[in-house]
Amino acid sequence: MYTYSFKRAYINTALIAANILYFFFLSLHGRTEYDMEMMLRFGACFEPLIVENHEYWRLLTACFMHFGMAHLVNNMLVLFALGDIVERELGHLKYLLMYLICGVGANIFSVWYNMRTADYAISAGASGAVFGVMGMLLWMVIRQGGAFSGLPLNRLILSIALSIYLGTVDDGVDVAAHAGGLLCGFLLCMLFYHGGSKNLAEGY
Repeated sequence: MYTYSFKRAYINTALIAANILYFFFLSLHGRTEYDMEMMLRFGACFEPLIVENHEYWRLLTACFMHFGMAHLVNNMLVLFALGDIVERELGHLKYLLMYLICGVGANIFSVWYNMRTADYAISAGASGAVFGVMGMLLWMVIRQGGAFSGLPLNRLILSIALSIYLGTVDDGVDVAAHAGGLLCGFLLCMLFYHGGSKNLAEGY
């Protein structure tokens, strides 16, 4: 029988705190939902700056930036609900690295897609990384035989599908980043999580 570990998920708490603190820092310098010049100055993604000016650091900094309080709250609520579960199962260091890789990977996928469509836009948000957490959790549920931590597979798939669909009907949502993050999280977890063993559940 699988025994769930209730270790403190302090990395997830720290990631949420970092997003909140950076949001309030940005708010001291302008309106995050309207001041695009300020958002660019502090690290939002914009394809020409990344590809032509080689400002690759934006792929990471944009993961901690949000356009307004509602954007921040929506992402942090999902991260709070799911991230603790994933961190306790993966271990702290592995969760941190996979979260950051998913965020950067989501932005890379978004830049690639927008360059192909010539649809350049200033983008930011933790949603790529958050969808990465969803992808990790999806593989965990599959690996655990269709249910994990009280989450049945069909309900999780429905929630992910609904989240992606809602993004497609909102012009302000970077669906490419969501899809890229989800895929990164799923593939990373497939490679590095094998499910239920004591050493994985108590990793660092």
